[in-house]
Amino acid sequence: MSGRIPAQFVDELLARIDIVEVIEQRVPLRKAGRDWTARCPFHDERSPSFTVSPAKQFYHCFGCGAHGSAIGFLMNYDRMEFPDAVEELAARVGLKVPYEGGGKRPVEDSTDLYTVLDAAAKFYQRELTKNAKARAYFDARGLDAATIERFGLGFAPDQWDALKTALGTSPQRLDLLEKAGLVKSGERGKYEYFRNRVMFPIADRRGRTIAFGGRILEKTEDSGPKYLNSPETALFHKGQQLFALWQVRQAHAKIPRLIVVEGYMDVIALFQHGVTQAVATLGTATTRDHAELLFRNCADVYFCFDGDRAGRGAAWKAVESVLPRMRDGRQAFFLFLPEGEDPDSLVRSEGQAGFEERLKSATPLSEFFFANLSGDVNLASLDGKARLAERARPLLTQIPDGAFRDLMLAELDKRANVTLRIEAAAGDTPRKPAHPQERSLVRIAVALLLQNPGFAAAIEPPHTFSALRLSGIALLVELIALCRERPEISTAAIVDLYAEREEGRALQKLAVMEFPGGEDAWQAEFFDALRQLDRQTRIQRRDELDARVRSGGIASLSAEEKDELRGLKIAVTAAPPR
Repeated sequence: MSGRIPAQFVDELLARIDIVEVIEQRVPLRKAGRDWTARCPFHDERSPSFTVSPAKQFYHCFGCGAHGSAIGFLMNYDRMEFPDAVEELAARVGLKVPYEGGGKRPVEDSTDLYTVLDAAAKFYQRELTKNAKARAYFDARGLDAATIERFGLGFAPDQWDALKTALGTSPQRLDLLEKAGLVKSGERGKYEYFRNRVMFPIADRRGRTIAFGGRILEKTEDSGPKYLNSPETALFHKGQQLFALWQVRQAHAKIPRLIVVEGYMDVIALFQHGVTQAVATLGTATTRDHAELLFRNCADVYFCFDGDRAGRGAAWKAVESVLPRMRDGRQAFFLFLPEGEDPDSLVRSEGQAGFEERLKSATPLSEFFFANLSGDVNLASLDGKARLAERARPLLTQIPDGAFRDLMLAELDKRANVTLRIEAAAGDTPRKPAHPQERSLVRIAVALLLQNPGFAAAIEPPHTFSALRLSGIALLVELIALCRERPEISTAAIVDLYAEREEGRALQKLAVMEFPGGEDAWQAEFFDALRQLDRQTRIQRRDELDARVRSGGIASLSAEEKDELRGLKIAVTAAPPR
C-alpha cells in the first residue's frame, strides 16, 4: 500500500537503535545482570518489575504486562503515533524513513476526517455564543467561561443544514461529513446528525476531536434521545474511548487515580471543583478495552455509580471487565452515591473536600465482589457455600497470576472452603508439569527462536515437523519462515507483529522466558529441539502406516509406502530420543 513504512526498514532501524539509551532518557534504569530494571512507568509499583533487554531490544513489565520495542515505548510513553515514533528513532541514527510509493511521508488517510471534525467543533463553539438558551443551560449548571473553553463546549442549531452550509455542500464534502458521523442520509437527503443540542467534543489521546456527544435542549417530536453520541466511524469506537481522558492527561504529568462517572456533566463539574481525574464512558457499560485503557494510565481506578439497582448492575459489569486486567499493583474501588444524587450535584453541594471524603470510603473491588455474589445465599449452609463457589469460579479464574489472584482465592477458601477445588476445576496449569519435556518441546523451540531470530539462518531445510500434529507447530514453522525472510528482525518486532493475533499473549511470555547458559547453549538446545520434532514426525508417520497395515494388511500400502515404512523404522531405531 502506498505510504506505508516497509517492514524491512523497521527491522533495520530496531537493529541499530539501543533501546536502553532510548528508555534511559525517560526512565532511570539500573543494571541487573545482562538486563536493566526500573519501576514501571506505566503503572504504580513499589519494587522494580520493569525490565529492558539490550540483547532482545525489548522491554517488559512483569507487573502490568506492558511490553514492546523502542517504537512501542515511544508510542506508549510519549503518546506518539507509529510514523512519528519511527521518524524520531530514525533521526537518532541518521536514517531517512522511506515510504512505499514515494520518499516523503504521506498525508494520513484520516487527515481529512480530523480536519472536518475540528472545523465542526469550532462551528459548534461559535454557535454557542449566539444562542441564549444554550448559554443559559450551562449557566444553570454552574459552568464558568474557563471550563467551557477547556472542554470546547458548543451548540448545534435546531436546523437541518446549518453545519453543511458552514463547512461546504459539495458531494465530496458531504461524503466526508457523513464519514465523520456529522450528517446522515435519509428521505431529506443528507441532514445534520446533531440538532438543537449542547455539544461535548470527544478527543483522542492526542487531543484531536474524533466524535461528539450532544444533549437535547428542548424535547420535540423528532428530537431523539436525551443524550446522543456520534455513530461509530473510522476514528471513533465508543467501547474504546473515554470522555475527558485527554483533559486528565493535560492536568497531570503523572495521573494519581482515575474516577469513572456516567455523564459528561459529572466529569465537567468535578473538574471545575478541582477533582481533575474524572472520565466517563460514552453511553455504554465499562468494557475490557476501557479497563485496559484506565489501568494503562494509572494503577488506582474508582468507579462512581448511583446506589440503586441499575447503578449496582453497572458496577457489576465493571467488575467483570476489570477482573482480567487486575495484575499486581492495580486497585479498583466502587463509590455508590445517595439516591437522587450524582457527582455533579454532590460536588456542587459538598465541594471538593466533601467528594474527596466520599472517595476515601469507597468499597474495594474484593469486598464488593464477595458481597454481591453472596448477598442472597446462606453461607452457614453447605448449599450456600457451593452456590458461592459456582458463582465465583468462572470469574476468579480470569484474574492474572499474582498476589491479587492468590488473595481472592484465599478469601473464597475462608468463606466457602473450596479454593483447591476451584483451582482444579479451572484447569490451572500446574507449576511443574508431570512431563515438562513432552509438553514444552515446541514451546522451547518457539521461545528460543523468538529470543534469537538469527538462529533461523542456520536451519537447513527441509524439516519434516510441519506435518506434526502438535499445538504450536504451525506457529514455529511460520516464525522460521519470517526470520529467514527478514534476517534483521528483532524479538520486539516479532512480538509487535503478533500483538493483535491470538498467539500474541503467548509470545509476550515466551519473549521473557529464562534459559540457562549463553548463546552457544541456547543454539544447541534449539537445534536439538528441532531434531526431536523431526523424530516425532517420523514416529507419527510410521504409526499411521502401521495402523493401515493392521487394518488392511500389507497389501494396503503402495510400493513407495512400503519402502517408506521400512526406512522410517530404521531411522527411528537408529535415532533414539535424548
